[in-house]
Amino acid sequence: MGQIEWAMWANEQALAAGLSECGGLGRVPVPPTEGLLGTAGGRRRGRPGSVLVCLLEYPRSRRKKGSTMERCGQKYLTAVVKLLGPLTRNYYIRAVLHAALAVPAGFLLSTILGTVCLGIASGIYLLAAVRGEEWRPIEQKPRERPQMGDTIKQPPSNPPPR
Repeated sequence: MGQIEWAMWANEQALAAGLSECGGLGRVPVPPTEGLLGTAGGRRRGRPGSVLVCLLEYPRSRRKKGSTMERCGQKYLTAVVKLLGPLTRNYYIRAVLHAALAVPAGFLLSTILGTVCLGIASGIYLLAAVRGEEWRPIEQKPRERPQMGDTIKQPPSNPPPR
């Protein structure tokens, strides 16, 4: 069996955490007489930390072996992540960042699911960093131009079956 690439699991987990915490962006405020669940669930704006997590985690890393499926529109955010250099490539830094962002989110009941997911992602990123993984961008391979002789197809030599 091959090695497990833990960073891919952490990436999916952290993106799910960021999206679950961003989920309350358009909710209407609930009157304070609704109790703790009503007021916590009625927040108007998402946390800036959850938006940061989503932007950081959207671009996938390239796998060591095999092919990696690129997300739709990932190439634009990949350029931003590459620009930030070691701050975004190093999984130790990501583990500490996600753990630090999970602490304040744990005090709101509406963000508890995102907090748990972010804490799990932080632990998986720490495991990936200990095993020596790091974020690598998915590079687009240049398309080869078809040779002139390869584009002309030969007509079929046998008639179609009846």
